[in-house]
Amino acid sequence: MQPSSPLEIVCAHSPDSDDAFMFYALATRKIRSKLVQFRHVLEDIESLNRKAMEGVYDLTAISYHAYPYVADKYLLLASGSSIGDGYGPMLVSNSPMTVEDLKGKRIAIPGKLTTAYLTLKIMEPDFEPVVVPFDKVLDALRERTVDAALVIHEAQLTYSKGGFHNITDLGKWFKSTYDLPLPLGANALLRKLPDDVRTECSRLMRDSITYALDNHEESLNYAMQFARDMEPALAEKFVGMYVNHYTVDAGDVIPKAAQKLLDLGFEAGLIPNRVQVEFVR
Repeated sequence: MQPSSPLEIVCAHSPDSDDAFMFYALATRKIRSKLVQFRHVLEDIESLNRKAMEGVYDLTAISYHAYPYVADKYLLLASGSSIGDGYGPMLVSNSPMTVEDLKGKRIAIPGKLTTAYLTLKIMEPDFEPVVVPFDKVLDALRERTVDAALVIHEAQLTYSKGGFHNITDLGKWFKSTYDLPLPLGANALLRKLPDDVRTECSRLMRDSITYALDNHEESLNYAMQFARDMEPALAEKFVGMYVNHYTVDAGDVIPKAAQKLLDLGFEAGLIPNRVQVEFVR
């Protein structure tokens, strides 16, 4: 029997322009459901990863790296993934460096559950991680308390303005090494929710992303308030990088890529248990 009023789904995601873009239609109720109603919570991705371990939110953004730690509680949504197809998190420094120079160095990272950190550890295991909030990694580099910084979110496009040098692009490395896109972030849904609710959340997520892509200008204008002082052209480029056809639906490629990434992490001793990725549509 359908409830007389919609079930509230607490939906948590990052206060970033790409997440804001894809959630625009839901946040502004451009699309609605008789079955569920979303309440939005904004937190940084590492906080969301930690809270997902406790099953705090019904629907939450997580890093793909975090999935093995929350797979007992969550399924992955086929819609809403942030994918770097030949591009992704950047490793930068104050002066020119090579990947080989990183051995034993102190590197500012935006959290040990981020996919960026996992990918870096797979590429180069020998470094000293220094955990810093994602929006402070370049400050740590500028202050020379670290030798390099692992950059995620919009700073991937703006780091050069600070005079920093690109060491490597982890998404490019992953693509050239494994011929797969790099799955960075996903939306996860509580397993304990009823089947009809899970199906409805999946539909709403897909419809919200499709709405944003079909109504690009108004969705981008909304997302600009989360763009951390980026000019519109750069914000549009960033959104275009991380809200794409893989975001609408992960298809067969992203589950394959995510499985490869997590298997590599397990085989390298970076993830404690091997998991099978599970997506809901």
